[in-house]
Amino acid sequence: MNLSGRIALVTGASQGIGRACARRLAICGASVAVVARNRQKLDEAAAEISALGARALIACADIENEEEIKAAFASVLAQFGKIDILVNNAGITRDQLIMRLKRADWDRVLQTNLTSAYLCTQHAIPSMLKQRWGRIINIASVFGQMGQAGQANYASSKAGLIGLTMAVAREVGSRNITCNAVSPGFIETAMTSGLAPELRAKALAMIPLGRIGTVDEVGHSVAFLASEEAGYITGHVLNVNGGMLMG
Repeated sequence: MNLSGRIALVTGASQGIGRACARRLAICGASVAVVARNRQKLDEAAAEISALGARALIACADIENEEEIKAAFASVLAQFGKIDILVNNAGITRDQLIMRLKRADWDRVLQTNLTSAYLCTQHAIPSMLKQRWGRIINIASVFGQMGQAGQANYASSKAGLIGLTMAVAREVGSRNITCNAVSPGFIETAMTSGLAPELRAKALAMIPLGRIGTVDEVGHSVAFLASEEAGYITGHVLNVNGGMLMG
């Protein structure tokens, strides 16, 4: 999967899945713009990319803020000249049972996980239309496909992201732009590391492969969907869940 000459932008790239995606795209030859709020972690991510021999650009932005999203994309386009690959990965959780879920926590999760992807896609598409080539990859979740108690906001945002994926794929397919989603299951990240032992055991019992996945396995999937080899795949949800959800 040779991505030499391609420019990628990854949101939520300071840690976890986003950082692994940025790293894998760099290994495949892309120049990568990393976007997140934490400057120190972005510096570390950019240093990793540079150590791989790829170009890195830091665009520090709060993905909940539309003006900061605009500024980040303007900075990337000014310095790299184009955007070929967009990975909408930024996401948060604010878990609570629906009867106790505060409106502010609903709104913040939807804003970060779904609305930011819509805004980033809007800002990336003009460059892709101009060059008649583009890859948009949204990081969804198995819980957006099967639901999860205590995560009505998160599951709704990820289900919405899958719907956004399919709608955008239909809109821009004629311009040689693909839009797909990667839907991870249980992945070893800071978000899952705090699971109580009994919850971890319960999760493992649901996974036919019998283990929790790695961020690099998600990164490989994203790099594939960003490549020429995936040029006839669009509107697709690629499950990376160890068999937790099939069909």
